[in-house]
Amino acid sequence: MSTRIYVWEFPVRLTHWLNVISILTLLFTGFYIGAPFIHAARENQFIMATMRFLHFVAAYVFMACVLVRLYWWFAGNKYARLEQFIPTSSERRKDLIDTLLFYVFLKKDSTHATGHNALAGLAYFLLFIVFIVEILTGFALYSESHVGAFWTLAGGWLFSIFSTGTVRLVHHLLMWIIVPFTIVHVYLSVMGDLLERNGLIGSMLSGYKTQKG
Repeated sequence: MSTRIYVWEFPVRLTHWLNVISILTLLFTGFYIGAPFIHAARENQFIMATMRFLHFVAAYVFMACVLVRLYWWFAGNKYARLEQFIPTSSERRKDLIDTLLFYVFLKKDSTHATGHNALAGLAYFLLFIVFIVEILTGFALYSESHVGAFWTLAGGWLFSIFSTGTVRLVHHLLMWIIVPFTIVHVYLSVMGDLLERNGLIGSMLSGYKTQKG
C-alpha cells in the first residue's frame, strides 16, 4: 500500500527550476565573459554585450530565488523549514551518519526520509552559503560599473577588504563548487528515485512523493 504525500510546495518547486535555468545560463555566459569563444562575423553582432545582459538577468533571477528559498525556511511546511537543513536533533544526526555510510557503501539500506535526508539537507545548507557568497561577489563586480549606495551595499563593500582580482577569483572558483555539486545532485536524485521508488524526480514537478505503507 502506497500513500502520496504532498512534500514540495509550489515556491520550492518554482525556485528549484528557475535555479536550474539561471545557473545554466550563468555558467555558459560566465565562461564566455571570462574567455570569449564565439567571434562576431559582422560589426553589428554585439556578442559580449548580449552575454553580459543575459548574465545579469540570470543573476537577478538567481538572487530572487535564493531570497525566496531562504524565506521559505521559516514560512514553508515542515519539509522546507530550516531544521531540515541543520541536524540539531539526535534523530537527524543519526540519519546524517547512516546516510553517509550508505553512500560510501558501508551500509546496505538507505534512510527513507519523506523530505530531505539529513545529509542532503546539510549539503543544501552549505550550498546556500556558497550561493550567498557568489551573489555578493557578483554584485561587487557589478558595482564597478554601477555607482551608488545600493550597489555598495549589495556587494561593493567587499572592495574595502579585498582587491578586485581576489573577488573575481573567488567568484570564479565558487562556480567550480556549484558545477560538481550539481552533477552529484542529479546522480543521487536519480539513484534515490530508482532505489526507493518514491517518485522523487517527479515530485519536483507535482510536489508529491510516494511513501510505502
